Amino acid sequence: MNEVIDFLRAFSWSLGVFGVAVLTGLVGHFLLFRIGALLARRTEAVFDDSLFQRFRGPSRLIIPFLAVTFVVPLMGLSPATEALLRQAISLVLIASTAWLIIRVVYVLEDVIVFRFRVDVADNLRARAIHTQFQMFKKVTIVVIIILALAIMLTTFEKVRHLGTSILASAGIAGIIVGLAAQRSISTLLAGLQIAITQPIRLDDVVVVEGEWGRIEEIALTYVVVRIWDLRRLVLPITYFLEKPFENWTRVSAEVLGTVFVYVDYTVPAEALREELRRIVEKSPSWDGKVCLLHVTNATERTVELRALVSARDSSKAWDLRCEVREKLIAFVQEKYPDGLPKVRAEFEALKKEANLTHLSETKEKAKEG
Repeated sequence: MNEVIDFLRAFSWSLGVFGVAVLTGLVGHFLLFRIGALLARRTEAVFDDSLFQRFRGPSRLIIPFLAVTFVVPLMGLSPATEALLRQAISLVLIASTAWLIIRVVYVLEDVIVFRFRVDVADNLRARAIHTQFQMFKKVTIVVIIILALAIMLTTFEKVRHLGTSILASAGIAGIIVGLAAQRSISTLLAGLQIAITQPIRLDDVVVVEGEWGRIEEIALTYVVVRIWDLRRLVLPITYFLEKPFENWTRVSAEVLGTVFVYVDYTVPAEALREELRRIVEKSPSWDGKVCLLHVTNATERTVELRALVSARDSSKAWDLRCEVREKLIAFVQEKYPDGLPKVRAEFEALKKEANLTHLSETKEKAKEG
C-alpha cells in the first residue's frame, strides 16, 4: 500500500512539474508574441509582421518543451524514464525546429512579394524573382524535411547502429536507386534549370499545345497553365525544355495586335487609316506607341488591309483588336456601304449563249408562222 502511495505521490509531483513548465512556457509564448505583435503593428515594415505571424505556430511547441527540458532533473524520474522523456522531447524539438526553419522561408517569401509586386505594368523583374524563389522554396522545404527526419532517426540507438551496415552497401544501393529514380532526378534537375535559365516565369503569357494562357504555378515536376477560359493545362516541367512554345512576355509584356479587314477596291485606304487613328486614341487599351494600317494583299475580289496596334500586355491587346475590328467594320458599313467585298464575274459567254438561244427560237416561230 505504501508503495502505491509513494508511486502516486512521485507521479503527481512529476506531472505537476511537467504541467507547470508547459504552462509557464505557454504564458511566456503568449506574452512574447502579444507584445511583439503590438510593436510590429507600429512599423511599416513587412518583415516583423510576417515574423510574428509565421513563428507563432512552431514557437508554441519550442518554448514550452524547452522549459520542460530545464525541469526534467526536478521531476524525480528513474534513469530509464528520464532518458525516454528526453528522447521524446528531442524529437518534438527537432520537428518543431524544422517547422520553424521552413517558416523562415515563408517570411522571406512575404518580404519578396511585398518588395517585388507583380500587379504593376512593368513586372518582368518581379516575376523573374518570384519564379526563382518559388523553386528555391520548394527545394529548401524538401531538404529541411529530409534532414529533420534523418536527425530524428539518429536519436534512436538501434537505427544509429543500423546506419553502419546501410553505409557499407551504399554503393550497390546507390546504383539501384539511381537507375530507378533516373526519370524523377532528371525532372527535378529540369525544375532547377528552369529556375536558373527562366524560359518561363510566373504569370508569363504562353501558347502551348495550341492554347493561350498564363503560367499559374511552377512546381518541381510540373507546370500549371491557366487557360483564357479558366481551364488548367498541367504539363511536365520537362516540356518547356524539350518542346517549342510561345512566350509572349519573355522580354517585355508589350505586344502588337493585328486586325485584318477585307474591303472592295473602291474604299480608300487613307480614310480607314485616319479612322484607325481616331479609334485607338479613344481606347484605354492602346499604349500610344504603334498604330499602322497597310494594304497587305489584293485579290481579284477584295483588298486586304492589316491594322497593327500595340498594347501594354496581351489581355489589353486582345481587347484592342476586338474593338478596332468592330469599329472599322462599322465605319465601312456607314461611310462606304458599297465598299463591302463583292464577287465579280464576266458574263460575256452567257450573253452569247442567251442570244443564240433567242435567235433560234425566233427562227422556229417564223417557220411556224
